[in-house]
Amino acid sequence: MTDSRLAIVVLAAGSGTRMKSALPKVLHPIAGVPMIGHVLSAAAALHPARTLVVVRHERDTVVAAVEELTEGVEIVDQDEVSGTGRAVEVALEALGDFDGDVVVVSGDVPLLDAQTIADVIDRHRAASGAATIVSADITDPSGYGRVVRDESGSVVRIVEHNDASDHELAITETNSGTYVFDAAHLSTALAAVGTHNAQGEKYLTDVIEFMTAAGSAVLAVTAAEPWIVAGVNDKVQLSEVAARLNAMIVRGHQLNGVTIDDPATTWIDRAVTIEADAHILPGTFLHGATAIASGAVVGPDTTLRDTEVGAGATVTRTDATLAVIEAEATVGPFSFLRPGTVLGRSGKIGAFVETKNSQIGEGSKIPHLSYVGDTTVGVQSNIGAGTITANYDGVKKHRTEVGSHVRTGSHNVFVAPVRIGDGAYTAAGTTVRKDVPAGNLSLSLAPQKNIAGWVENNRPGTAAAQAAERANDLDNGE
Repeated sequence: MTDSRLAIVVLAAGSGTRMKSALPKVLHPIAGVPMIGHVLSAAAALHPARTLVVVRHERDTVVAAVEELTEGVEIVDQDEVSGTGRAVEVALEALGDFDGDVVVVSGDVPLLDAQTIADVIDRHRAASGAATIVSADITDPSGYGRVVRDESGSVVRIVEHNDASDHELAITETNSGTYVFDAAHLSTALAAVGTHNAQGEKYLTDVIEFMTAAGSAVLAVTAAEPWIVAGVNDKVQLSEVAARLNAMIVRGHQLNGVTIDDPATTWIDRAVTIEADAHILPGTFLHGATAIASGAVVGPDTTLRDTEVGAGATVTRTDATLAVIEAEATVGPFSFLRPGTVLGRSGKIGAFVETKNSQIGEGSKIPHLSYVGDTTVGVQSNIGAGTITANYDGVKKHRTEVGSHVRTGSHNVFVAPVRIGDGAYTAAGTTVRKDVPAGNLSLSLAPQKNIAGWVENNRPGTAAAQAAERANDLDNGE
């Protein structure tokens, strides 16, 4: 049910200069989802009446990503006045006469979960306060705003690191940047906040001191663990947060019955699904909407993107994208499955095989050292080693069709468009330029010619010439 008295404001206007990247900070991916995507998911789980995202830096890029990630979000543009206070102020203006609680979260805090926010909202409403701060107790609080309390333990204000005294810098309770405000109290306080600070910005944190001075109740609720509210400001923190989230994802799959040999070298995106009794070996990376069925064995050293792996299939040392590997099939080692590959039940794509936009039927095999692109293979066919489908004529791509129960020889080239009929055979070294009717044998008639004495005459004195001379002497009985 929608909470009609709840609005959520997501701050995503910052430039993120410490990331040192052309990509906006909130769009850096973690577990296959942009950081802000995790925040928006947590917000949606609270069923607010309205969700607003405040943007400014790289505005169009961020807006496009937000609109792709979720529906029903309102975009609010921050003006030239800097600071989180101004960002929230323009969001309040967009909310109009909203009467209720406003949750403020940052788009760069991807591990903040809906349950944590819901608990803070409950505490805030029970106290009927003007504001509730989510704080964190951090051993090294450098760079964070400090939560300042009086002798009775009541919150007095938040002081930013650059504006803190030596005494305040010693405080380890820090502001996480997540709040719950009463909308009316927040509007009044923001109107009184200026930009008289070291950064010349309108700080959201300054509303806390205004509220407490006015006698309004302000709470600070400490997060259960600091990492829950950890923000990402640089690539080091990005990797730390990513590693923690990955560990949580891996553990969740293990608890659901998936065998994962080495969690430290296994990376799994949030959208990946794995059924119980699947087995993931070390060095495996599962991205996007990859789905792995029960009994499948994936890895080691395998990367799958948006790939389906059927029950009981085996995928070893393989890179696959937008591929389908059906039940009991085997892939690898050292296979490269490009988009559009579909390997049928009990089929095989073997060592050093590359496939693209190809459908390989049930029980059919491409065992090794081949390139098969834009091809359809029927059932129970075998493609010989070293086969190439020449699918590109320099202008257009063409398809190769291989029927069922076909046996092709080693080192074949199929020059598309061409069809190999059901039950046909092709001889080793054949270049197929014309269709092969069902049941026919196709071979290239290029007679082998041996030139006697060529090595001794053209490479005299070499090891090869000497070996040939000795062999000829033995053959001649000398």
